[in-house]
Amino acid sequence: QVQLVESGGGLVQAGGSLRLSCTASGLPFSLYAMGWFRQAPGKEREFVAAISWEGARTNAADSVKGRFTISRDNAENTVYLQMNSLKPEDTAVYYCAAERLGGGSPYPAGYGYWGQGTQVTVSS
Repeated sequence: QVQLVESGGGLVQAGGSLRLSCTASGLPFSLYAMGWFRQAPGKEREFVAAISWEGARTNAADSVKGRFTISRDNAENTVYLQMNSLKPEDTAVYYCAAERLGGGSPYPAGYGYWGQGTQVTVSS
């Protein structure tokens, strides 16, 4: 059974930092691209960042470029999202997702497995 478990969310003041983690089990992690998406209340789920299966390529939404960094540790079956200079508009539930042999797509449809999400709240 495939499981993706996010952690690291919480409440932070604007300008602060958080690091999200997503640990996978039940799949060959090194063969999967990993992505982070987020969904704010009343809004559609949107792409945040992704990393290709081999780790050579990363992709990030314009709204987070220069502030968020995605990385992976295949030995730990974990993908990270380092979030710096957080803004109130970053408030959302953050989800990680896995796509087999993916290149880091920004499109949710390609991801076959999803976590349950972790809440990030940025106060002004």
